[in-house]
Amino acid sequence: MKAAVLHGREDVRVEEVAERPLVPGEVRVRIEAALTCGTDLKVFKRGYHAKMLTPPCVFGHELAGVITEVRSGERGARSEEWAVGDRVVAANSAPCGECFYCRHDQSNLCDDLLFLNGAYAESIVIPARIATKNLLRLKPTTAFRDAALTEPLACVVQGIEDLALVAGERVLVLGAGPIGLFAIALAKHAGCEVAVAGRGDTRLALAQRLGATQVVDMAGREDLGAAVKASLPAAQFDVVFEAVGKPSAWEAAVALVRKGGRVNFFGGCPGGTSVSLDTTLIHYSNLILRASFHHTPRTIRRALELIETGLIRAADFVDGEASLSELPDLFRAMAAGNRAVKTFVDVRETAN
Repeated sequence: MKAAVLHGREDVRVEEVAERPLVPGEVRVRIEAALTCGTDLKVFKRGYHAKMLTPPCVFGHELAGVITEVRSGERGARSEEWAVGDRVVAANSAPCGECFYCRHDQSNLCDDLLFLNGAYAESIVIPARIATKNLLRLKPTTAFRDAALTEPLACVVQGIEDLALVAGERVLVLGAGPIGLFAIALAKHAGCEVAVAGRGDTRLALAQRLGATQVVDMAGREDLGAAVKASLPAAQFDVVFEAVGKPSAWEAAVALVRKGGRVNFFGGCPGGTSVSLDTTLIHYSNLILRASFHHTPRTIRRALELIETGLIRAADFVDGEASLSELPDLFRAMAAGNRAVKTFVDVRETAN
């Protein structure tokens, strides 16, 4: 099969890769939709991922497709659940279910998360644990492009649920990339008033369609805190959702939330970076600061539910398309500043 193989820093090649045989409990999925992701861009720039990928390796993790092969588990288990022809979406990981964190309802922090990569390919093998815990059947009417949004949306569902939003609260989202846009849609769905600070005319227009009533355009500006305060001087935010992933944005989030407010440091900053926070402000303003990571089997299912009820649609978020053969050039363009929200990669088409 054809697949994109990561060989190192900014080195991705589309190659012929042998399909390996299944082991008990696994299923093979023909990929019908694969989407680009900011995490994959970080992997492309870095050339590896400490927890998930060691090159040379296939990569990509947002996908949906059709089961083409099933191998029963031990003693015949699982053959009754999955069948060739099932339309499915797979999460990019599954927890062990046995460690301290899994037993304390924090399976996103599982000590033995099993990760899955290889979405930029004609097919993918779903490991038995993921097939058991995080492979979901799609409704007949669910489009594959919509379903492929499940994994990133599940991470934002986790972050929004961690904030315990209340209808009527004022929420500021920092960042208008896919994660920030998901957060806007979910906060609006929760009945909140939403403001956003971000870049890009297309993304900011989409933010407004998704429910943001106040927009701070960061074009030509670097200081998030100063820009928001200058543009919205009277605003008081109960919640700030940080989706930029820079230390300066984390610091701005703390400066922009009201006394007694809540901040979610959702955007992951580069490794080795640190932030400086005003301890007096945090203490005397009684702030609640937290960070959310990854997803759980429950939030994966909640994300798919939101997609299948029409709240989140690929038509809003997927604004680019490329063939598999164009993937290396696509990632180079993304690294250079391509402003597409998400790009659909047609893994069955390897040439223009």
